[in-house]
Parts: sequence; structure tokens; C-alpha cells
Amino acid sequence: MEADSTFNYIDERFADIQMLRYRLKGFDNLSTQQKIYIYYLAKATLAGRDIVTKQQCQHNIRIRKTLEAIYKCYQGSREDKEFLLMETYLKKVWFANGIHHHYSCEKFIPDFSVDFFKRAINEVPIENLPLTKDETLEDFFTEICKIIFNRDILFRRVNLEAGADLVATSACNYYDGVKQSEVEQFYNEMKNGSDETPPSYGLNSKLRKVEGRLVEETWTTSCHEYGKALQHVVEYLRKATEYAENNKQKELIEILIRYYQTGDLRLFDEYSIKWIGEQNGCVDFINGFIEVYGDPLGIKASWEGLVEYKDVEATQKTRLISDNALWFEDNSPVSPQFKKEKVRGVTANVICAAMLGGDEYPASAIGINLPNADWIRTTYGSKSVTIGNLTEAYNHAAKGNGFYEEFICDENVLDMVRNYADLCDNLHTDLHECLGHGSGKLLPGVAADALKSYGSTIEEARADLFGLYYIADKKLVELGLLPNHNAYKAHYYTYILNGLMTQLARIKPGGKIEESHMRNRALISRWVYEKGNGVISLKKIGKKTYLEIKDHEALRRLFAELLAEIQRIKSEGDLQSAQHLVETYAISVEQGLHSEVIERYTALGIAPYKGFINPLMELVTDEKGSPVDVKIDYTETYTEQMLRYGREYGYL
Repeated sequence: MEADSTFNYIDERFADIQMLRYRLKGFDNLSTQQKIYIYYLAKATLAGRDIVTKQQCQHNIRIRKTLEAIYKCYQGSREDKEFLLMETYLKKVWFANGIHHHYSCEKFIPDFSVDFFKRAINEVPIENLPLTKDETLEDFFTEICKIIFNRDILFRRVNLEAGADLVATSACNYYDGVKQSEVEQFYNEMKNGSDETPPSYGLNSKLRKVEGRLVEETWTTSCHEYGKALQHVVEYLRKATEYAENNKQKELIEILIRYYQTGDLRLFDEYSIKWIGEQNGCVDFINGFIEVYGDPLGIKASWEGLVEYKDVEATQKTRLISDNALWFEDNSPVSPQFKKEKVRGVTANVICAAMLGGDEYPASAIGINLPNADWIRTTYGSKSVTIGNLTEAYNHAAKGNGFYEEFICDENVLDMVRNYADLCDNLHTDLHECLGHGSGKLLPGVAADALKSYGSTIEEARADLFGLYYIADKKLVELGLLPNHNAYKAHYYTYILNGLMTQLARIKPGGKIEESHMRNRALISRWVYEKGNGVISLKKIGKKTYLEIKDHEALRRLFAELLAEIQRIKSEGDLQSAQHLVETYAISVEQGLHSEVIERYTALGIAPYKGFINPLMELVTDEKGSPVDVKIDYTETYTEQMLRYGREYGYL
């Protein structure tokens, strides 16, 4: 996707975050029906915003509403230092959908004072504050302060510390009053080893202890916790069906609505299977409780939404990958017993995101492969999307920031990276999503959650390694996906550089690697560094460390060896080996290198994290009130958007 030099991709920056805009390429060329279909799907995506906020911590919405009330009612100077610190904290809460960092999962502590906070709250009319019934203002203030200022309370949203009770020590709102052992026993007892099509038990529910008994509360349109928001999601989905491109899309939405109404996970499986199939339209969407990264046990899913339409020209290239999926599976370095005999229904599209929501907003993935249920992947296949207009925004924001010049000292390598890094990054995303996640199989009797808290890291490493192995294959040159057989070397360099060094810029001094995707990249890079006998080296020039790759073919063989082992671990459900790999290679940080990377990165003035401001969609109606068009506005600021979302979609 070619970037538009006249479009303003880069917007405001605060803390460690840079906000970007993404453009809806080709939206004006869509039919009126398609535009209106997208509009109502977008409303359904935004209607679930509060769900993920509350899922991540039960206090998040109350805190967000308090901060928003202060922001709107503050009577002092808006240039006051303490107000500006409060404003930054509010923007971080908006960005993370709560009080915990979206990547590290640690609670961020306000820099403004308790005294300022109390003065500011006292300026807010009491009816504008989210007090509970019979709660005094003093009690309200004490409770809020305890949560946001006390570092020891609800410190980590998702705790993956080995040996800890991961449920009791995580602040996420998926469990109430239960221990990890109780959760594991509860769901293990549900599983039937003879069921070849098991639902994803616990995916859409909260497990709590009531009067000593475990009770599972399913999230439906009638449930207490998220019902009101889900009712509005369903309302907009129903409106969307009136403008669907065909009956297949209507049927798909109707199944999703019944699922939200009943919470029946078998219906969600039915929906997922139909979603995989080609809907014979340009517009598509993701809407539901999908990914389990926010649960330390990998059972319960956060709510997310994405509305998209195909980039037909760019999709032609990704289809070359999906059309050859069986060749890639057959020729992978994995043991034959862990390979699929047949590869079914692998679909790959490059899409334009039209609206991001839930756990996909403001920070978003650039590639998605679904569904997650292993038996559905094996029997029916999967669908992969690469989000081209988000990648376009990332690439545009990175131009000329001096990053490569700072961390690459070899001019030949630097030229190679400048020429091929973006192309290879996009291709690796396609290989990761379309083929990596869809490859391999579990042995009979192995549960999808057998690797427990290590499962997400192992799965991401498996998909990354699949891409790393194949991006160096001559098959990609034959398919016209790479211009020559040396281009892949640019990606090997940037990937290992990131895994060994530059991703450390995202971690606070003294911290550890917490997030699953970061752990995956560290695991792969550190493993090949240790096992390679000099294939990779880190060398010092003055006070700066640089990466050197001495033998790219040998590095590819190392990727193949690790891929084979990680697929074995996944297929056999080998928890002990998964734990060994993650704990040995994926978590700890060498403090000297960490300090150096932070210093060099900080000097460049680059924000370690990026997120997106959604376009504003306005429905145009005729004199009778009937929709006739949808206008796109890119001028809404981040603050304006977040305050508007609070007004329009603050259902919980």
C-alpha cells in the first residue's frame, strides 16, 4: 500500500506513546450500501469499548470517569504543572483501557499529588462523579486514591511469575475470590477427552466463589456485568444486517447475535466456522471475546472489534502464500507426526481497517489469524488478515527517525535494511499469521491449554519461527514475493536486533520481559545466540553494542531446529519443556545492555509505543432520514475522541 505524502499520519505524543492516524484508502470508491454496512459495524465495534476496560480491572471505568470529570470541570489554569500531569495520566488510562500499562501490564502510578487530586475532585459537581449508592465523597476519594497511588495494590494486570498463584496475584477482572488451583480443576472437570470438537470452556465468562461454591457467570446481553454494552453491540449488528452485501453475511451476524444472547460457546464455534468461509463480499469484521492474553491462565478472552474491507490489489500477493499452504506445511522442518496431512481453508487477505475497538484500540495488531480453536483450524482452516493501512502508518512514522543509523554500524547492512526491511516485515507478518498459526497439529488427547501460562509465548514463537524459516526460502522469490534471495537477510538482522537489544527500550530499568510477544522474540533471539557458536555476535565499538550475523544459512538452520522443538512441545503439550525455554531465554534482562539501549533510544526521541486515532464516521441522511452516504473526518483529536466515546459508548 503506497503511503499518501499529503496525509498527516503522525499526531500527538505523550509519555512513551505516539498517536498515529490511519487513512481509509479507497473508501470513497465503495458503494453506498457497503459504506453504511461499515458504519453500523463500526458502531457495534465501539459499543463494546467499556467491556474490555472493565475486564482489565474492575475499578478501571470508575477511575476513568473520575479523571474525565476532573478534566472537564477543572477550574484552575490548564497550564498548571499538576493539571498537565493529571492530563497525561488520563491519556495513559485511555490508551491502556485502564490503569495498567498495555504492554508491561504493570500499574502506572500518577505523578500528580494526592493533594491536587483531592482539590480537583472537590471542584467536580458530585452528580458528575461515579459514586455508588450511599457512598460519601470522602469514602469515594479514599478508595480511588488507594487504588491508583498505592503501588502494592493491584500492581500487575497479568502476572506470569513462576511459582505464584497467577489468579490471586493478577488484577484482571476474570476471577473473583478463587485460587489458580480451583480454576484449573473447575475447567479440567469440564473437559471430555473423547470430545473431538470441544468448546473453548470459560472463554466468555467470569468465575467467582459465592458462599464457598464456584459459580460461572456467562457474559450475555442479559448478564449483570456487561449486558448493557452487549445489548447495544447487538442493536448495531442488527442494523448492519439491513445493509449486508449478501445473505451469507446476514446469516453470520445472526449467529453472532444468538451467541451474545445465550452465551452458548457451540454457537460461537458455529459462527467461527462460517466466518472462515468466503462471505463473497468486500467488507468483513471481528467482534467478540477472542484473545486470551489478558488472562494469566489463557482461558478467558478479552472483547475486541475490528471492521475492515479488502485491499484487493495487495491481497493478490498474500493469496500466493495461502494457495501454497500445503507446500509450506509439507516442507517444514517439523517432525512428520506433528504436521497436518491436509491444509484446509487457509484464507489470507490484506485489508484496510475501517474502525478499531475493544482490545484492538488504541494499540492494535497489524496481523490477525483466527479462529483460535485448534480443532476448527484442523478441520475447517483459518483466516488471516494483514492490516495494510496500519502498517502504512507505522512505516510512515518511522521514516527519518534515525533508528537504523543508530543501531547499525555496517553501511552494507544499513543499505540492505533500508531497501528491504519494510517489505520483509510485511511478508513475515503474512507468513506468521497465515501459515505459522495455522500450521502443525496437536496429538490426540492434548488439550489446547496444556502449556498453561507459557502457552501464549510458545504459540507466538512457533508462528514467528515458521515465518523466519520460510522468509529465506527460494520459494518466495519464485512466487515473486521477494525480489532476490538476499533480501531476507535484512529481516534476519532487524528481527534479531530487536529480540536481543532494541525491544528492551520498552522495559523500565530493573524490569523483566512480561508481554508474550516480547518474550517470544527474546526467546528465539537468545536461543539462537547461545546455540549458534558464533553465528551471531554482539560487538562493542566504543561504548555502543552492535549486532553481527556471520552466517545467514547457519542461522536459518538454527531457526529450523528451534521450530521443530517448539512444535513438538506444542503438539505433545510438554509443559516442562515450555517452562524451561521461557524461563531460561524469554524473561530476564541483562542490566548493562538494557541501560545502554534505553540511553541510545532516548537520545533519538522515539516513542517506544504507537497507537491509533480512529476516523470519525458521520452518517449522511436525506430529508426523510434515510441513510445516503458516510463521510469520513480525520480531524478529531485524541482527547476529543476519547471524551466523545465516553459520552456515546459509556454503557457500563
